[in-house]
Amino acid sequence: MAALREVLWNAPFAIVAHGTEADPIFFYGNEYALRCFEMDFDEFTCLPSRLSAEPMAQQSREKALRKVAEQGYIDGYSGMRIAKSGRRFMIADCTIWNLEDAAGTQGQAAVFVISP
Repeated sequence: MAALREVLWNAPFAIVAHGTEADPIFFYGNEYALRCFEMDFDEFTCLPSRLSAEPMAQQSREKALRKVAEQGYIDGYSGMRIAKSGRRFMIADCTIWNLEDAAGTQGQAAVFVISP
């Protein structure tokens, strides 16, 4: 398990996950994601995931997440995101899926890269 945790942490792409709260909060971001958002783990895991997108992109993001909730996953998503400093960056070729355990949906996760 420790080896898998290390591989995910050091992956050459972002891995993020949020919970099922009314305003979902990130509970995981790997090192690539933390660099993208210019945050440390403690900051990132207090961030409502909607705030990872700038205000004008939040409606599109919500529409994609509703589709994931209905279908189980989507791929090929892209969208503008915003780092702590205000720097904007485009995520590309994003796959988003529902996280589930025996009790049901526990959140959603995504993998993405930054578009050049």
